Amino acid sequence: QVRLVQSGGGLVQAGESLKLSCAASISISGIASMGWYRQAPGKERELVASVSRDGNINYGDSVKGRFTISRGNAKNTVFLQMNSLKPDDTGVYYCNLRSYSNTIYWGQGTQVTVSS
Repeated sequence: QVRLVQSGGGLVQAGESLKLSCAASISISGIASMGWYRQAPGKERELVASVSRDGNINYGDSVKGRFTISRGNAKNTVFLQMNSLKPDDTGVYYCNLRSYSNTIYWGQGTQVTVSS
């Protein structure tokens, strides 16, 4: 069973920054991609950013230029640096991992709240 352990998040004011971390319990050899999704109240879960095993990165349109996804040295940890936060960025952020067997795993979720 794959475990994803998230850390970070919290309450900030608009324009400030936060950093999220997610560590997977498996090595990079079993990971096809890792990333972050978020879900705001009353809305569907949406992609924030993802990185594939070979380093290809995708961002959701609303975060391009403000958020940066990166990996740790062992590549089974991902970080999300969130700058210039806006109230619309408020939501629960979930770490996501897709294995090479196409199984999807989710972290426990962490609340990010941006006040105006």
